[in-house]
Amino acid sequence: MDIFKPIQIFADLVTYNWLGISDKYWGDAINFFVYDTIKIGLLLLLINYVMAITRYYFPVEKVRDILSGRKWYGFDYILAGMLGVITPFCSCSSIPLFVGFVGAGIPLGVTFAFLIASPLVNEASLFIFPSIFGIKMTIVYNILGIAISALAGMIIGRLKFEKSVNPAFLKFKTQKEAVAENGGQTVPLKKRLVIWWKDGIRISKSIFPYVLLGVGLGALIHGFVPRSFVEAYLANGSWWTVPLATILGAPLYANSVSVIPIVEAMTNKGVELGTALAFMTATVTLSIPGLLILKKAMDWKLLSAFIIVTMIGIMIIGYFFNIFTF
Repeated sequence: MDIFKPIQIFADLVTYNWLGISDKYWGDAINFFVYDTIKIGLLLLLINYVMAITRYYFPVEKVRDILSGRKWYGFDYILAGMLGVITPFCSCSSIPLFVGFVGAGIPLGVTFAFLIASPLVNEASLFIFPSIFGIKMTIVYNILGIAISALAGMIIGRLKFEKSVNPAFLKFKTQKEAVAENGGQTVPLKKRLVIWWKDGIRISKSIFPYVLLGVGLGALIHGFVPRSFVEAYLANGSWWTVPLATILGAPLYANSVSVIPIVEAMTNKGVELGTALAFMTATVTLSIPGLLILKKAMDWKLLSAFIIVTMIGIMIIGYFFNIFTF
């Protein structure tokens, strides 16, 4: 069951009935814009509210003790990557969780390992991949994705970019602060609901203009850049097809469920599997809406490091699957 089908029906109604658009390219672009704006907006509002509740109760001290007391270096990065597998989010909807982790005091590198892994390895790569590409390739892809997410997080953690994060964007009211403001008494549920709503709506309002801009750019690309154009340049097997696929995929926006059929179509038209996977992973991990939202939480230095490290990881996946077959 597609829970977003009513949104698609509404987008079709707006595009083809109310606006009466008959041109295929403009129709595809406007339809994409209406659909993704509503879908991402609702997801952000819901997830930001849930994350406001999570941040309110988040046991910061316990988590810090667990992370600081680890015996094996890098295990926390791997755990963050594995958490990404079981969180079914696209790049935009995983960002509020990332913000919550940073705001709760989780090390920056660990939060980036989650941020990269969440859209990269998730429910689609677990349950849809096997039926299309086989169980062996699915296992290898997920292991490689978690490893690259953990390694990327380690690199960003070593760069010491903590001062590059915007503290005002990460400021949320904790349970301890709310209780103190309430004279040391337990905060009534009605008041807690208001606190969570204010925190959730604040972050949603601050990032939604960037969602509109990013989805607008993605809609133009979706409507006016035909798939055949992409396939024609990626199907010749040259070494540069993997970087090109990464660059072409990055400006687009899609979740992994919707982009996997595109990967299948590309491979059927002669595009190498690794090249097609590079296109897919760039689309779900480095989308323009996601990057514009991240810019609210950090400066250009940290954002650039994230983009570069992630693109290198994506290209490693691409070259790996072009060289090895499963």
